[in-house]
Amino acid sequence: MPAMSLKSVQQQVIRHIQGAHPRQWGENVTGVKRELNSKERVIALTLDACGGLEGSGYDNDLIRFLEANRIPATLFINSRWIDANPETFRRLAKNPLFEIANHGTEHRPLSVNGRSVYGIKGTENAAQAAAEVWENQRKIEKLTGKKPKYFRSGTAYYDEIGVQIAHLLGEEVVNYNVLGDAGATYSREQVKAALLHARPGSIVLLHMNQPSHDTAEGVMDAVPVLKKRGYRFVQLDEVPLQ
Repeated sequence: MPAMSLKSVQQQVIRHIQGAHPRQWGENVTGVKRELNSKERVIALTLDACGGLEGSGYDNDLIRFLEANRIPATLFINSRWIDANPETFRRLAKNPLFEIANHGTEHRPLSVNGRSVYGIKGTENAAQAAAEVWENQRKIEKLTGKKPKYFRSGTAYYDEIGVQIAHLLGEEVVNYNVLGDAGATYSREQVKAALLHARPGSIVLLHMNQPSHDTAEGVMDAVPVLKKRGYRFVQLDEVPLQ
């Protein structure tokens, strides 16, 4: 059976949400998952790769540390980052330590009325929101043979209709409850301190696309401490979300 076209997907989405008007806007709107539904000492590290002119780098030190220490993680990867790093993407996707998730096509907030945040304009309507999710979903599926299960928008902002659209396209929307590196702007000490505030079931937001910043060093400092505290690290798919 041939794959649906983007136009067909957009038409189905528009029919489904016809007449709906968003009332919420932010990182924690209805339908967004923020933590693992577990009281065990488990933590999910999620690494964003945002793409674009200043966001297509690759933090090799961070990934090598995770690989050397057998630390699993979920990688939210943007279409532009894939285009800039095709061989690296394929290698990461083949590594069972890493679960590949969808970070959008153009790294835009997921909106149906063009709302902006941090100077980045959101998708302007349901059709654009569907394309933001679906086009990168299809790219990842073609390259890996697996449809991604999880979506995080550029900026991690949504209205609740945008979240519904991601759900219609078969993806769970996942944000975080520990801001690990604040867009890779935190110092080494700040990254470590943020991770050490994790609690059972935490989902941590970090970045793997800014190698000149201090995310890797902060993670290297924090992980051994967390392991001594009895924490283990999991992919999102290993534990139910809430």
